[in-house]
Amino acid sequence: MNKRAIIKVFGLVQGVNFRYYTKRKAEDLGVAGWVKNEADGSVTVVAEGDEENLKELIEWVKKGPPLASVKKVRIEWKMPKGEKGFEVRFDGE
Repeated sequence: MNKRAIIKVFGLVQGVNFRYYTKRKAEDLGVAGWVKNEADGSVTVVAEGDEENLKELIEWVKKGPPLASVKKVRIEWKMPKGEKGFEVRFDGE
């Protein structure tokens, strides 16, 4: 069953290629959505896809890429909106 997860990641998650590794992992899992740095130093991931694939992405996000230090992850489950592909977003998008 497809779901939508809004994932907020806190810790040392900017300046460590977190967005690009997340995009690669999401694409490997067939998950659609986007990832973006936030002004407060966190990263937001919006992901849609099969629930099992989303859970695998969430487990990966809890660790992050090699230089990241994830301190906290907050997850909200929503109804999917039909995201296509997976992109890195920048301020203002």
